[in-house]
Amino acid sequence: MSTEFSDYLVFADESGDHGLDNIDAGYPVFVLAFCVIRKSYYVDKIVPAIQRFKLSHFGHENVVLHERDIRKDVGPFSFLKTKEKKRAFLDELTQIIADAPFALICSVIQKSALKQKYVSPDNPYHVALGFGLERIHYYLQSNGVGATRTHVTVERRGKKEDAELELEFRRICGGENYNKEQLPLEIVFADKKANLPGLQLADLVARPVGMSILRPEQPNRAYEVLKDKFYRNASGRLQGWGLKCFP
Repeated sequence: MSTEFSDYLVFADESGDHGLDNIDAGYPVFVLAFCVIRKSYYVDKIVPAIQRFKLSHFGHENVVLHERDIRKDVGPFSFLKTKEKKRAFLDELTQIIADAPFALICSVIQKSALKQKYVSPDNPYHVALGFGLERIHYYLQSNGVGATRTHVTVERRGKKEDAELELEFRRICGGENYNKEQLPLEIVFADKKANLPGLQLADLVARPVGMSILRPEQPNRAYEVLKDKFYRNASGRLQGWGLKCFP
């Protein structure tokens, strides 16, 4: 492997929309989830586990695991409308996520509070991105990654949105961050139809984190398996490290 690149990959996906004009009262947050994975674990453990799961349930691997479609039993997941099938499917998928060796870093933007706090609030996606990239950098440093480049893969959303995101990404990594550091991170755009296990993993974990903030008293089995995956500081602190809620 080239010494130019780090031993890690990062996959990012979101839950909720980043608009501030019409805030959904049922889900008034924007979550940006980052799965930080050592490349050897990704190739040897996560990819094969997800491929086996797809082959077992669909007979082929050309299915993209989307949390929303699974939750609503639509598209290729329409066969999950019976309780027994859905429970068995979710049990197996939850176990795969529980066994998957990755670190989780999430930014949760509480949109109504953001609007109340600022006269002209920034784009929640950009706010979440800044918090996330800073913490990815801290995590990589704590694992001995120096100046080698780490790629952060995100889904394409549209020409204009992608251009704005890339500009913001480069601005943050260029020094406009909390410690005014250069962050050796590089953005990679993947098509929405790209069948990348890492992106699907990020998609599956984002909403459970959002729900844990919105309804902490509600049972949330998916979140329970994620709790131990969050990046924490040396004292075991989660808030402000693996999980950043703002404001």
